Amino acid sequence: MTKDATSLEPKHRKKALQALAELGRKIVEDIRNVQPPKLKIPSRSTSNIIYDKKNRYFVLGPRYGIRSAGSMKQIKKVAQLLCTADFARELIESGKFATLREMYYTAEGWEAGPFHDQSESDAIIEDLEATFGLKRESLGLMPEEDGAAVYGQIVFREGDVTIDATKAGRGGYTIPPTIDDVEFVKCRAKRIIAVETMGMYHRLIQEEAWKKFDALIVGLKGQAARATRRFLKRANEELGLPVYLNCDGDPFGYHIGMVIISGSANLAYINHELAVPDAKYIGVTASDIVNYKLPTDKLRELDIARLKQLLKDPRYNTEFWQYEIKKMLEIGRKAEQQAFAKYGLAYVVNEYLPAKLKEVEGQRFLGKT
Repeated sequence: MTKDATSLEPKHRKKALQALAELGRKIVEDIRNVQPPKLKIPSRSTSNIIYDKKNRYFVLGPRYGIRSAGSMKQIKKVAQLLCTADFARELIESGKFATLREMYYTAEGWEAGPFHDQSESDAIIEDLEATFGLKRESLGLMPEEDGAAVYGQIVFREGDVTIDATKAGRGGYTIPPTIDDVEFVKCRAKRIIAVETMGMYHRLIQEEAWKKFDALIVGLKGQAARATRRFLKRANEELGLPVYLNCDGDPFGYHIGMVIISGSANLAYINHELAVPDAKYIGVTASDIVNYKLPTDKLRELDIARLKQLLKDPRYNTEFWQYEIKKMLEIGRKAEQQAFAKYGLAYVVNEYLPAKLKEVEGQRFLGKT
């Protein structure tokens, strides 16, 4: 069955412009009242990061700080934040984007003065994100790197260009940082299988897993970029596609999957735009290591410490995760996705993934070609 998405309006840009205009009005109001302009900035400290059990991801708590132009220590930061906001307004109104690095260098010409280093300018952008509850991409700002890639039966539209992800070359369609400006024109896939490593991504494409499972195959390229997570979020909500995560069987593979499911503490202020709480982990587990007799590596001290941290993390407070983490500590071993090559290059597509998908969907996949 084909899913046809209605044309996407740039609502995120309109919302950003409205937020920027409201910020400007508040500043002007303070000046007219002969008061130093003040900004209310949500606190991003660890003590203000809360796991929201209802929504199943990290959010910011109620604490905030006041940044005042009446303070000699804060006046430069206030001025730089307002310059950044104005820079974002110009980008949005012109329909352009700038990288975080470009904005850092643009500040060299501001009357407010340049930033000491890029970490300062990045922090100002995070202040705006947290204040508005909007992604930096909605403000016209993006990182240097793109997201990863997707392959399968989906058609995208970027401006006047239409792109079929099965005809974009062997690497598939590269997910851009500006994914919210990309329209989903048509999608025949029924699910998404996202894999941690690009090696496994290319293996699944070679074995035509996208056909066998009626799936979009997404390569995460390790820890997923924000653009990749936003794509997964949109595809899950707008196209109704269930998301399945296939990662390495080690604490960092678990973490990569969980960041997609429940967000990260560092991005608590924007997880509502990125987290996919209903995504399911179908990656390598400690049980798989034992049941499939996989080639393994010994857990390092760093791995053991990380697993013990995960046991206390509220995101892993389920019977499944508690069992698998304790099991891995018990066996003292970890395994990569590619370990299934022990049984042949096509084994993961012909045997492992069908078994995993049957667990979560209750149906068999019989080798569609």
